[in-house]
Order: sequence, then structure tokens, then C-alpha cells
Amino acid sequence: EKRMGSAAGEMERELARRATFLGPSLSTHYRSPIIARRGRGTFLFDDAGQPLLDLVNNPASLGHCHEAVTAAAADQMGRLNTNTRYVYPEISDYAEALTATLPANLTVCFFCNSGSEANDLALRMAKQHSKGTGMICVEGAYHGHTAELINVSPYKFDGKGGFPPPATTEKVPLFDPLRGKHRDHPDPGAAYAADVKVALANLKARGVTPAGFICEGLLSTAGYIVPPLGYLAGVYKEVRKEGGVCISDEVQSGFGRAGGGKMWGFEVSGVQPDMVTFGKPAGNCFPLAGVVTTAAIARSFANGMEYFNTFGGSPVATRVGKAVLDVMREDRVLDHVQDVGPYFKSRLKELQTKHEIVGDVRGEGLFLGLELVTDRASNTPAPAEASFLVEAARQHGVLLGTDGLYDNVLKIKPPLCFSRANADLTVAVLDEILSSMPSDPAVLKAAVPPHPAGLHKVREMVAVDGVGAFPSWAGDYGDDTGALGKDTVLTINVSTGAGIGLCLGMLLGLALSLAARRS
Repeated sequence: EKRMGSAAGEMERELARRATFLGPSLSTHYRSPIIARRGRGTFLFDDAGQPLLDLVNNPASLGHCHEAVTAAAADQMGRLNTNTRYVYPEISDYAEALTATLPANLTVCFFCNSGSEANDLALRMAKQHSKGTGMICVEGAYHGHTAELINVSPYKFDGKGGFPPPATTEKVPLFDPLRGKHRDHPDPGAAYAADVKVALANLKARGVTPAGFICEGLLSTAGYIVPPLGYLAGVYKEVRKEGGVCISDEVQSGFGRAGGGKMWGFEVSGVQPDMVTFGKPAGNCFPLAGVVTTAAIARSFANGMEYFNTFGGSPVATRVGKAVLDVMREDRVLDHVQDVGPYFKSRLKELQTKHEIVGDVRGEGLFLGLELVTDRASNTPAPAEASFLVEAARQHGVLLGTDGLYDNVLKIKPPLCFSRANADLTVAVLDEILSSMPSDPAVLKAAVPPHPAGLHKVREMVAVDGVGAFPSWAGDYGDDTGALGKDTVLTINVSTGAGIGLCLGMLLGLALSLAARRS
């Protein structure tokens, strides 16, 4: 009780400090916010040391605080970190390794620090190359927080505090599998692609020359939706006819998340973009992002105005990026996602079979969405129930979030070291909550108390299985040393000589284990 009171006091102090020093537009996750102390693999650990199974933080694609990535960052930080006007091999090493994962037409890299910077730069390049200003985006999409990107992000301009987009923006309908205008069409991909053709005509009718089309390889904020077969191929064809550039925003769906042995989300649709933007997972939570494009577009962009980014492509950032790619290769991450993703999706489908409120399970790899509806006949969104499910799961030690046009889709994008056992635990927690879902609106909005048995199961999972399913996470059980954490108390009965000898032997073995791990 004393510790709980202390934790409550710290939470109150930290929330007060945030309110004082940080802008009010910054929110926190969950009705009962989390003080996150550290992360390891697929887990975050709160201020009480409780592990929380993380199904939300996709930037930590290899797992929180991966040793190879943190070691590369620390080592390079101690050697050299400067700007890109100096010549150093790390930037070229990374560019070479990165472009090897992309189609042969994408050969030129521009590095920056965030997905927003990358997408903002991509729009500049598209407009320079096409000599146009008109951009086409998809309903519900989010591409970044700069003013330019909010203009092509319906998730923002159609949302709270939003404003009508400029005449240079055309929004096309979302290919929503439950409510989309062409959901019953025999060829929805072609039907939705035809909407882009109309958007191109609308731009030209307003005297706006099309510059391009921007779309995620797999749609995230719009509801974790996979483009229908033939959609991107048809869209790219129409946009290129008008001299526009096709941009695949891979900030969320890139770096192995799409499953099927694919590195990038656009590969699911079998297309080749003119530009790929990336961010979040590229540095496993280190700020690294960029644009990869064709030599022709890069030449068009070289109009005399230099592109220079002080920290984009720095020795530390690119060394980290190369470390991420190395771990992906050595741990066979694409194969792992190809195995775990379909298994997890099949387990979630079992929930859809069992619970009427689960209207859809969709996605690819470890980029999944579970949509809640009040009834399947009308497919009426159930945002209150989705919010309750997230809050209740948090109190079981499982971290989720919601997204979609109606905030009724559970977004599922865990670190890629997520295991089948992690999937089973998640499904068991969701099944338990869905089986007793309250109907009273007041209860749905109320605070959810902790679930001690659920929290214990998560602790047990870490103790037995460790923190991540990759070979590079083997033997890591989530504490500060890999064996016993700083706060661990070892209580031993030493009332007999044999007991003392046994204890000394245990301690010696532990010391040797720690020494070997640290060497």
C-alpha cells in the first residue's frame, strides 16, 4: 500500500509538471497513465517493475532497447557525430544497404529525422519534378504534422480542430471493407482507382496541375486496411499519365511489418513507387527517416537550392540504421513475421467467430486491425466498447490502442520480436474482456481497476519466455542485467551448513553467468 501511494504521488507530480511545461495539445495514453521506466524487447516496464506486453509501439521494430542498436549508437557517438557536408563511410554504407531492399529504380537517398520531415520533403520533390502543385490523398490518411502535410492528411483536416484543405488537395474515398462505397463491387480495386481518375480531373478543372499521389503501403490511422487487389497499380497508372509522382508512405508499414517475406508495405500490392518515405522503425526508436527515389527525380530536385539537413544522415543515425538492417538479416526477421503474423491473425479470427461485436479482423503480417461494431447487420461502429477494451487490456498488462475513422479499430503493431506465445496471451485477454463486455455507457467510460491475475500472467511470461522471440533476445528476461535486476531481493534459508554451501554455489554460478553475459 505504501508503494502504491508513493507511485500515485509520483504520477500526480509528473502529470502536474507536464501540464506546466508541455503544451495542452499533448495527451497521454490510457485513463490510468503509465510511468514508463524502461523497455526490453516486446515489453515496457512501469515504475513498479511490472512488465507490459506492448502491441502499439511499432517504432521499436526490433524490440525496445535492442543491444546491437544501442551499442552502435553509443560507440559511434563516442567516435564522431557531425553533419553530412563531411565525408564519412557510415552514410554511404547505410544508403547502399537500404537501397538493396528496394526496387531497382529507387537508388537515391535523402536522409532526415522523422517521418513528417520525410513526407514533407517528398511533396517538395514531387512538385519540383512534376511542375505541379496538386496532391491526391486517401480519406482517413495521416502523413505528418507539418502544415504542408496536414493539407494532405484527412485524419487531421477532417478531425477535431481541422480545417478545409486547399484547392490543391483532392481526397479520394477510403476502401473501407465494411462501409466503403465500392465494398460490394466485383472489382473494388478498379472501382476505387477510378475515383482517383475523377480526382485528377477535378484538379485540372480548377486549373491545378497534378503533382502526385501519396498513400501508405498499408493504411494505418484510417483503420489498418490493406488496399484492394489492383488498386495501387491502377492509381499509379492514372497518376503517371498526368505527369504525377507516386509516393508510398512506409513510415508505418515498412521494415518487415507487412509479412509474407516482404520488407515494404507497397510490395503487398505488387507495385513500384517513384518515391518511398520511411521513418519510425528505421532506427528502432532512434530518430532516422528519409526519402528514396529515382535518379530522374533526384536530378529534377537539384535545381540550385541545396538540400541540407544537419542531423539527417549523421554518422550516428546511419550507423544505427545499418545496425537495424544487420539485425533484421541475422535474426531472419522477415521469416519470423511471416510465421507469427498469420498465426496471430488466425487467433484473432477466432474472436470474430465467437464474439458478435468483432466485425472484422484484417491486415498483413504484424500490421493488424480488429474492428468493433454494435451489430454486424449495420456495421455500426462501437468506439466506446473499443475504448473500454483498450483500457481493460491495459489493466491486464497488455497495451493496445484505437484508430480508424470512428476510433473503433484496435491497432495491433507490436515490436516484430513478438512471439506466438505473446499472441496467445493477447487473445486470451481480449476473449476474457469481450466475454464480459459491459453495456452501460457509464461503465464503459469509467476507470478500469487493475487485474492482478492478468498482470501476474505477463510477469510469468517474461520470467519463462524472456522478452523477445529473436535469437538476439535469447536469455534476456527483462531485468537490467539479463539475470537478476537491481531491485531483486534474494531470500535464502542458510540455517544449515549444506544450505550455506548450496547458496554459495548458487551465487558463484550467478556471478559467472553475469560475467559471461557482460563480456
